[in-house]
Amino acid sequence: MRNLVPSWIRVPVVFFIIFGAVEFFIDSGEKPAFIEYPVVLLFLLLVLLILIAIEAIVGALENVMMHKLDEEAKVKFLAEKEKAYEFKWFKDTYKKLLGQKPIEEEGEIILDHNYDGIKELDNSLPPWWLYGFYATIIFAAIYLVRFHIFDGDSQLDELEIELAEAKTAVEAYKKTAKDLVDVNTVVLLTDADDLSTGKSIFETNCVACHMADGGGGIGPNLTDEYWILGGGIKNVFNTVSEGGRSGKGMIPWKAQLKPSQIAKVSSYVLTLQGTTPANPKAPEGDIWVDESAETDTDTATKEAQTETTETAVTEEAVTE
Repeated sequence: MRNLVPSWIRVPVVFFIIFGAVEFFIDSGEKPAFIEYPVVLLFLLLVLLILIAIEAIVGALENVMMHKLDEEAKVKFLAEKEKAYEFKWFKDTYKKLLGQKPIEEEGEIILDHNYDGIKELDNSLPPWWLYGFYATIIFAAIYLVRFHIFDGDSQLDELEIELAEAKTAVEAYKKTAKDLVDVNTVVLLTDADDLSTGKSIFETNCVACHMADGGGGIGPNLTDEYWILGGGIKNVFNTVSEGGRSGKGMIPWKAQLKPSQIAKVSSYVLTLQGTTPANPKAPEGDIWVDESAETDTDTATKEAQTETTETAVTEEAVTE
């Protein structure tokens, strides 16, 4: 290879082959291996230095050998080296793929046709074209068996599979990426660490208006059942994120707090309900009931009340 490819091509090619092999065998996820693992970067740098050192040593040995040769041997050596750099192997391969006969041998394939001195050669099809044609036949046979005999997945099937896998991956990512939470996906947090963080955020940003115990000051009381913009984790999250009533309510905190922080402080606020503050502010807003949390018992009670009302109305109609 040394006689076919110059060193300025040889060293980068060998280095990138090793680099590709390292990246392939060390699957480090999203980041390249040499970034995630510093030892890999050191290894690659060491490999590069070794390759450069080998080229330098071999070049030095060639120079020593050249000094020991006589002038005729030097000329012959340099001529052979220059000839090797002409990529003779590539040219020979190219000629074989073309399949053309040398001009000296064209007399063997000249046809009898003669059109005003223009003669026709009976050239065979180029090998590269024949090999490509045979490859398409093999591909077509494999494709036929794979997709029409054994009913392989079509492009639409593959798309549906990839979409399902992507959806699963997104859902899994959302479970660990708390800052992707929004008003539609937020849930009430009950973990002690989350509530502790929420309390810290509350004490830093909210006590000026709501007091440390949530009893209310400039802002409303957070310990009673009355809510101006609705209770529950979704309403509280939306109020903290987007702000209160226009012109006289709380500022939007989405510019200062991350979605995960808003979820934590909102969950902490809901833990204040039912507590007894030192100086509770008078209720504001309306009593909020979570209709989505209505139990089967509540539903059955409502149905029984409806039936009782209908019976009473019927009896009254009969009496009249």
